[in-house]
Amino acid sequence: MEKQANKLQNKLPINLISATVVLMALFFTFSAHAQSKKDTISNANLSYEKGKEYILGGITVTGLRKFSEETVKVFTGLRNGQPLKLPGDKLTSAIKKLYESKQFSNVDVYLAKVDGNTVYLQFDVQELPQLNEIKISGIKKSKAKELKKEAELKTGAMVTDNLVVTTKNYFTKKYTDKGFLKTKVNLDIKKDTSDMNAVNMNVFIDKGSKIKIKYIFFNGNKALSDKRLRKAMKNTKQKFVGRFWKGSKYIEEDYQEDLEEIIKTYSRLGYRDARILSEGITWNDDNTINITIDLEEGKQYRFSEILFVGNKEYTDNQLRKVLKIENGDVYNGEVLKERVKGDGSPTSEDLSTLYQDSGFLFSQVNAVETKVENDSITVEIRIREDEKARIKKVTVSGNDKTNDHVIFRELRVKPGDLFSRSNIIRSIREIGQLGFFDQNVTPDVIPDYGNKTADINFNVVEKGGSQIELQGGYGGGAFIGTLGLSFNNFSIRNLFNKEAYKPLPMGDGQNLALRLQTSRTFSTYSFSFTEPWLGGKKPQSLSFSVYQSKQFQLNPRTFDVDRDRSLAITGASVGLGKRLKWPDDYFQLSQSISYQSFQLNDYGFRVGGNILSNGTLNNLSYSATLSRNSAGPSLIFPTYGSEFTFGVKATFPYSLVNNKDYSIADDLTDAEASAKIADNYKWLEYYKLSLKGKWYTAFTDKLVLMTNAEMGYLGYYNSDVGLSPFERYFVGGDGIAVFQLDGREVVGLRGYENNQLSPLEGGSIYNKFQLELRYSITDAPSASIYTLGFLEAGNSYDNFETFNPFNLKRSAGVGVRIFMPAFGLLGIDFAHGFDPLPGFTEKSGWQTHFIIGRQF
Repeated sequence: MEKQANKLQNKLPINLISATVVLMALFFTFSAHAQSKKDTISNANLSYEKGKEYILGGITVTGLRKFSEETVKVFTGLRNGQPLKLPGDKLTSAIKKLYESKQFSNVDVYLAKVDGNTVYLQFDVQELPQLNEIKISGIKKSKAKELKKEAELKTGAMVTDNLVVTTKNYFTKKYTDKGFLKTKVNLDIKKDTSDMNAVNMNVFIDKGSKIKIKYIFFNGNKALSDKRLRKAMKNTKQKFVGRFWKGSKYIEEDYQEDLEEIIKTYSRLGYRDARILSEGITWNDDNTINITIDLEEGKQYRFSEILFVGNKEYTDNQLRKVLKIENGDVYNGEVLKERVKGDGSPTSEDLSTLYQDSGFLFSQVNAVETKVENDSITVEIRIREDEKARIKKVTVSGNDKTNDHVIFRELRVKPGDLFSRSNIIRSIREIGQLGFFDQNVTPDVIPDYGNKTADINFNVVEKGGSQIELQGGYGGGAFIGTLGLSFNNFSIRNLFNKEAYKPLPMGDGQNLALRLQTSRTFSTYSFSFTEPWLGGKKPQSLSFSVYQSKQFQLNPRTFDVDRDRSLAITGASVGLGKRLKWPDDYFQLSQSISYQSFQLNDYGFRVGGNILSNGTLNNLSYSATLSRNSAGPSLIFPTYGSEFTFGVKATFPYSLVNNKDYSIADDLTDAEASAKIADNYKWLEYYKLSLKGKWYTAFTDKLVLMTNAEMGYLGYYNSDVGLSPFERYFVGGDGIAVFQLDGREVVGLRGYENNQLSPLEGGSIYNKFQLELRYSITDAPSASIYTLGFLEAGNSYDNFETFNPFNLKRSAGVGVRIFMPAFGLLGIDFAHGFDPLPGFTEKSGWQTHFIIGRQF
């Protein structure tokens, strides 16, 4: 004790909180929680000169419990031998660093010794206690564990006043946001007896009962009814029997946003002076609350006159057609702003976009109210056109695998072109449609006002160009599996370049696919290749494919398979596609010629009232498809645009020109009739028409409605020949039951078993309608995920006599989609079929569908 007392008498306290403090005495001590200076025991043997530069001889640290002395020295940033002024910035910084480490609650600094030009300092610190144990009571254990994780309460955390306050506020807000307005949270912090500097935290949560909003009252509103104003409040709702999609809980942040929405609603209707005079909450005896909002509407304003100033490129009439606001219209500040500056969407039609699309990158368009008289407002649209800007340089970055020319050929902006905002947005869409990159393509526009030019860099994030396709489904009494390898960014020119194999030659945007599909009833193999830019200069594609499949006879009643009875198909096709410039460059014309050879080995097809079981049939057909696709920007989750397709597939009408008798006499035996049918179908003849359309409507960036309508028709040239036994429609299920086989077209209709809405031999007509509401959870390059809810209706028909577009099989359900670059689109749907299958009386009920591939 005597030794310690002598040591204390030789200490000189120094105020180091601020370097501007003038030392009034030689001995002071300072605390982080005290602003006043304290006199201490002085010693005449210790003296120093204020402002003189000394050499730091050493540092000692007292008050430590868990930290080592060396650790504190590191925190201070001071080192032995460095020059040091008393007082000075370096000492001030040292104390600041100790507090910023959030490990200490108090720091005192003492001058321990002065030896000529050398000084020795002592830091006396008080460590913050550490959190050892956390207990939350008043709620379920599982919820308590979740809350601890969300609040980031971890053993070892330093217990500060801020931690205590933020923890209490977090738990309180957690429950008040759920409608528990009377939530009480108490924190009890006690020293842990097992540790000399640790504390335990006990949290008690009394959330009380959930508080509902009983009534929302409005005072002072005449132009708008209470019902209209309540509707404007998107999140704050009063109790209403039967409304399950939106609760009546009170959340302060949402309530404040809804108050702003009330004012915006008035503003859109011309009441620009509307304001909320007061608002408040009152409690009811039944533990509910009422909200009362007092309003002042003001008067309704109208546009008196709209004047254009500074416009030379466009006439007033041309600008008015874009503005779409006439004199005398109700004043709407929000609409005026959107028509002048845009609404932020890629398809926005506004004055600023009009000028930027015409090269006026540096133009400015502003709306200014110049006169307010009675209820009339005069608005000037002030335009500074400036000079037109041209694009100087276009670059791409982030494409490590894809070659630059694959991206450049899709861009709608070129060096030397006039600047165009629409062309930049269109370029973003075209990059997204390649399917090689994440949908968040970010163009960086670098303007150069002095030279009236701009550089544009498109920054992309690659997400892989190859996919492994794995499909699984159950239909027709058999499990169906598919294995496919799809290289969507292949480079065939580097096929023999060893250095390009990383692990495969990639980067030229070509598609190469190998596919195997098999079940106990069939197997099929295929190979296809597509070059999207034949010759590399024009958007004209070349594609070809070859495939072979074999199908075995299936007994539809017992689902037994007879492998001695089979249908073998060998086929090949070649096609050309061309992007059109008229009516616009969203159109594309695709044409192809395909050949199939069908070999029947005691394999039964019902054709009219007869059976076709043996023979070799040939199918030589021509296809033409006119399509328009403006959907974008992403292939996986489009948020705007549409897709339309009109297709024709036809064979030559042999029966109309060869004078052959195709009729089948009634007195023929089954074998003779089968042989006659085989002869009639030696060269298949038919024509098919198809029409499909999809629309994408975005409510927000993440919520999109997809609307789909489609139909198909299979016809024949000669009634004696009748319908082809191939190329028919099979409706129902997940849409992935078959691949090539007999040329059938599978149409998915969730909520029903695969192919079960069509006859065994297939239908000749089908139609389908679909509404699908999609919500994007994440659009990260590693995995894009969205959920969906859908309504579907469709059916299959034998002919026009039985065709009824309103006799539909209906279904509804929910699902989720996950897109991973390596595996493509994965998903699962839970669908409920509201109608019975043909021949049954009970509705289809719940069905589960596993989706792999872009089926819907």
